[in-house]
Amino acid sequence: MGVLGLAGILAQDGTLAAADPTQGNEGNSSKAGVLAPKPTHFAPRAKHIIHLFMNGGPSQVDTFDPKPALEKYNGQRPPSADLKTERKTGGLLQSPFKFRKYGESGLEVSDLFPQVGGCIDDICVIRSMHTNIPNHEPSLLMMNSGETQPTRPAMGSWLLYGLGTENQNLPGFVVLCPGKPVVGPQLWSNSFLPGVYQGTHINHANSVDPKKVIEHISNSHLTKPAQREQLDLLTKMNQLHLAERGGADNRLEARIESLEMAFRMQSEAQEVFDLSRETKQTRDAYGSGQFANGCLAARRLVENGVRMVQVYYGNGQPWDDHGDIKSHASKAKNVDQPVAALIKDLKQRGLFKDTLIVWGGEFGRTPVAENGNGRDHNHHGFSIWLAGGGVKGGMAYGATDEFGFAAMENKVHVHDLHATMLHLMGLDHEKLTYRYSGRDFRLTDVHGRVVHDIIA
Repeated sequence: MGVLGLAGILAQDGTLAAADPTQGNEGNSSKAGVLAPKPTHFAPRAKHIIHLFMNGGPSQVDTFDPKPALEKYNGQRPPSADLKTERKTGGLLQSPFKFRKYGESGLEVSDLFPQVGGCIDDICVIRSMHTNIPNHEPSLLMMNSGETQPTRPAMGSWLLYGLGTENQNLPGFVVLCPGKPVVGPQLWSNSFLPGVYQGTHINHANSVDPKKVIEHISNSHLTKPAQREQLDLLTKMNQLHLAERGGADNRLEARIESLEMAFRMQSEAQEVFDLSRETKQTRDAYGSGQFANGCLAARRLVENGVRMVQVYYGNGQPWDDHGDIKSHASKAKNVDQPVAALIKDLKQRGLFKDTLIVWGGEFGRTPVAENGNGRDHNHHGFSIWLAGGGVKGGMAYGATDEFGFAAMENKVHVHDLHATMLHLMGLDHEKLTYRYSGRDFRLTDVHGRVVHDIIA
């Protein structure tokens, strides 16, 4: 199969940037170096993003937003707890997990995350997040692409479009997901942006064997010089075809760039996913399992110049605990150690200040009960946290009501989060636009404000 077939084959399921129908904004694309680093709008605080995505929706009142009133009014349903969500719910449900203060900041974290709690002085918890709809599909799309309807460009695609990437031998936007979440490849789609900005999906469900995580990356029939000659001939043919059509075809330019990327990835991509190159001490620090491997791979990717890495917790919607909120415990156990190790590892290597870490799901969960001991989806108020990349540590920003149901103080919409993330990367969210179908689009649509209070 080899390198020349790689881009077209993998693009069918969204696993490699490839040519998609695009229009407009030809000025930002060039025949060479389309992924080369681009100037920022202003001095950036961060160069890379690692998005640790807890797909399914973790509960804020069981993790990072303690609410003593839940214990006091357990089983009751006061008027302020009578908010509409997706399903029928009952009375208030106290958390089965205890909270305690950590670090010099004294921020409270539940006993689900003792090791992350130990890093709390490096973390900013936003307790006043809110989004539009209490359903997985639109909320997943909103968190990843700034719109509840498919398909708009993913946040990572916007970053590549605006900034390029530092390493031309690796994809600039990598998605580590064992399987696929509910929506699937639309969550890392380039949409109407040129196809070269699409996310590269790596399914690390069963193995992190560098020879298996990216299939069809090697050509067993041709030597590298022979592949180079073949690719050079194909590139010349494509460039002639491009010149005959005015030299402005984003689809063809994306195809040329994808073929070149696939060729260059044959060596470096396998090396960056070879976790056996790490010391035993480092491997032990992260622990074992899919999510631990994903966190370690994310560190190796940003260390090698990848612009954005997303690490999904799992296939489907694993944090969606409608039946019993105590099921959060097993998932948190898989997350706590590797996330804390990632923070410490980035700090030890001098990468923390340049890498923005974002942790959270597409929404939160209700403080009222569903099915006895479970919790429904909650878009009214939930928590995420950020660390590194110019963010203040050891602080909580915003607040929900006394029961943790709705954002009340310093409310932060997903559009505001995106605007802030772009700002930390040196981009003005109102200026990062792409003209398509007669209008200028952006990640934040016509919304969004930068949350300056959390920036160091």
